[in-house]
Amino acid sequence: MDLQDRIIANFHSSIDSQATASEMLPPLLEHASALIVNCLINDNKILTCGNGGSAALAQHFASEMLNRYEKDRPSLPAMALSTDSSTLTAIANSGSFNEIFSKQVLALGQPGDILLVITSSCKSNNVVQAVQAAHERGMTVIALTGGDGGDVASLLSSEDFEIRAPADQPSRIQEVQLLAMHCLCDLIDYQLFGAMEG
Repeated sequence: MDLQDRIIANFHSSIDSQATASEMLPPLLEHASALIVNCLINDNKILTCGNGGSAALAQHFASEMLNRYEKDRPSLPAMALSTDSSTLTAIANSGSFNEIFSKQVLALGQPGDILLVITSSCKSNNVVQAVQAAHERGMTVIALTGGDGGDVASLLSSEDFEIRAPADQPSRIQEVQLLAMHCLCDLIDYQLFGAMEG
């Protein structure tokens, strides 16, 4: 296979994953957006976390909430737990890397807040502990997962919600998660602010 054939194969693989997701995920995204809108209407906030590429997606979501998605509107309270290098390295150094998110959730999370976890492996111990900490704080968890949902899916309670990308390859999972996250941003803005100029 030459290089251009590999490129085309990657596009086709991504398109297939997105097409399957478009059939499976709309009701899940609608419900998750309603949970987030209700959280924000009640003056609560979104905490979000993930590792590696998932950390980048978590930061992307928080920035879309705090600044804007596609239209100017009031800022919405969201915080990515992977951005403070001093806090992350202090927790990892004096305790355990597995606690880098859970300690922040326990300190910052309040009942009524939402923890949005983003994971492609679905088994990272620090994400698992973040879910457990969110439950301790009376928070709802929304999990963007893939594959079989792994350890994260097995921890979710009846009040939590999972949006599982229909893919097993990490790159395909993250591509679906990015589009799912953009759908959430669009739905949140539309439900809170309607059709906006901008």
